[in-house]
Amino acid sequence: MSTVGRPEADRSRILRVSGPLVEVGCPAGVAMHDLIALGADRLPGEVVAIRGDTATVQAYEYTGGLAPGHPAEPLGVPLSVRLAPDLLGGVFDGLLRPLADSGDLLTTGGPVTAVPGRASWPFTPRVARGGRVAAGAVLGDIGGRVPLRLLVPPGLSGEVGWIAPAGEHPADAVLAEVGGREVRMAQHWPVRGPRPVARRLPAEAPLNTGQRAVDLLFPVARGSTVAVPGGFGTGKTMLLQQIAKWCDADVIVYVGCGERGNEMADVIEELGALTDPRSGGRLAERTVTIANTSNMPMMAREASVHTGATVAEYFRDMGLDVVLIADSTSRWAEALREFASRMGELPAEEGYPAGLASQLAAFYERAAAVRTLGGATGSVTVIGAVSPPGGDRTEPVTAHTERVVRCLWSLDRELAYARHYPAVSWSESFSRDATALSAAHARAGDPGWAERRGRVARQLTSADRLADLVELVGITALPPRERIDVLAGRLLREAAIQQNALSPADAYSTPEKTAALVEAVLTVIDRCLELVDAGTAVDAIEAVDFTPLLRARETAAPAETAPVTAARDTVLARLEEAA
Repeated sequence: MSTVGRPEADRSRILRVSGPLVEVGCPAGVAMHDLIALGADRLPGEVVAIRGDTATVQAYEYTGGLAPGHPAEPLGVPLSVRLAPDLLGGVFDGLLRPLADSGDLLTTGGPVTAVPGRASWPFTPRVARGGRVAAGAVLGDIGGRVPLRLLVPPGLSGEVGWIAPAGEHPADAVLAEVGGREVRMAQHWPVRGPRPVARRLPAEAPLNTGQRAVDLLFPVARGSTVAVPGGFGTGKTMLLQQIAKWCDADVIVYVGCGERGNEMADVIEELGALTDPRSGGRLAERTVTIANTSNMPMMAREASVHTGATVAEYFRDMGLDVVLIADSTSRWAEALREFASRMGELPAEEGYPAGLASQLAAFYERAAAVRTLGGATGSVTVIGAVSPPGGDRTEPVTAHTERVVRCLWSLDRELAYARHYPAVSWSESFSRDATALSAAHARAGDPGWAERRGRVARQLTSADRLADLVELVGITALPPRERIDVLAGRLLREAAIQQNALSPADAYSTPEKTAALVEAVLTVIDRCLELVDAGTAVDAIEAVDFTPLLRARETAAPAETAPVTAARDTVLARLEEAA
C-alpha cells in the first residue's frame, strides 16, 4: 500500500544523512522494517529503529545528493520481493531487481521489483472450478526446464471460483481465484519472514556435489548447512562455483555478497556456457544469480542473503531441492558492523554488533528439509563462504558460524599453494551429517560407504602425523609399515582426493567413480602392506611406477569405472614384479 496523499506522508522529511544511515521525521504510520522512499529519486530504505517521531532508515542505494529537508514517503509495507518462474536464468541485485538490461552504470532509485525475463509461460490446471483447496495446494503445472507449480499462497484457502485454461500466460497474469482472492503466477513475500511449512524433516538424503573430498570425507545432507572458511587464495569461490555447476539439486541460488565483480562475471559466464546434464539445456536455466558485488550499495549486501533465502524457499515449496550459496557471509557481517557503528551501537568483539551470532543463526536456520503445506517434500541447503582476515579462524564471524552449521569445509592455505584442489583440510573439517548419511548409502546399495570413509580418514591422519617425523629424520629412518603409510597418504591425496576443475573428465565425479577410485587405492595399499609383511624390501615397493593409478581420475570419464579398474590391475601387476 502507498501513503500518497496522507497528511503524515507530506510531513515526512529527512533529518540527517550519514552514509547509508538516514534519519527521517515520521509523525505516524511507520513500523519496524517498513520501506521508505527517500528523496526525489525515491531511493529504497528500510526502517531499522524508531525513537519517538524519528525513524532510522538503512538506505539500499548510494545516498549522495540526499540532504536534510528532502521528502521521505513511508510505503507501509516491509521489504518484499517478487517471486515468479522468470527468476530462473536471471541475474539480479540484492533487492531482486534485474541487472540484465541495466547497462554499464547502475542508476539509483526505482521500484523494488523484478521485470519478467520471459513473455509467457505454459500453464496446465490441475484443479477444477468449485473444488476446495488449502494453502500450499497445487493449482496447476508451469512448464519449463524445472518442474514448477502454481501454489495456493500461504494463509489462503477456500473454493476455487475460477481457474485459467491451459495455454501460455504472462508471469503477472491472474491464473485462479481462491476464496474470492486472485492468485497470480507471480507472488510477493517479505524477505525477512521465512515461508511457512507443515513440518521440518530430518536431513537424511545426501547432496552429491561431484567433489570427492566433500562427498567422501565431509558429506552434506539435503536441507543441512555448510560453512566454507578459508583465507585469501585458498579457492573458496572456485569450490562454490564447482558445487553450483555439478551438485544434484533442482535449483541453484547463487548470492555473490560483497565479492569482486570480475569473479561474479566469471560465474555468470561459466553458468551460461555449461550444459545441464539433467535437461540438456543451459545450466543457467535452473540458476538464480544475485549479484551484490563490492562496488554496489553496501546495505543491499545485508539484504541480499535474506533475498536469496526467500527465493530458495519459494522453489522449495514446489517440492524441489534447492542449494543456496552465499559468497561470502563475512562481507555481509562487515556491512552489519559498519551500519551498527553509524547507529552508535555499543560494539562487541572486533567491532561487530552484539547480535551478530543471532543473525548468523537466523540465516542458517532457514535451511531445512521440509514437508510443505501442500504435502510435498523439498529442501533448502545453505552453503556459506567465510573469509576470515589473515586466515584467523578465531575471529567472530568464523567462530559463531562454526557453532551453528552442520558441516565445515575448512580450506588449507598450504594445500592450496601446493596446487591441491579442492584444498579441504581433512584435519580441520567435520561433518555432523555423516552418521545419518551412512544409513542412507546403505539403503541405496552401498553398505561399505561408512567403512571406506573411516579408513581413508584414518590413513590420511596417519600420513600427516608421520610427515613431521619424516622432515626431521628422513623417510629411511621409519619402519617399513610406516613408510607404506606415508606412501598410502600420497596415493590417496593424488589419486582419489585431489581433483582438476579444468579437466572435463575430472571436474565432476559420480558416486560410482569416487567409490571405484577409493577402492582401487585401498586395494593397492593393502597389497603393499602384504608384500612388506612377506619380506619384500620397502625400497622396491616405493620404486614402483604408480602413474596409471594417479592418472586414472583424469583418464576415466565422470561416470566411468572400467579405466579405474584397469589402472588398479596394472599397478598390482607391477607390485608383483617388484616382489
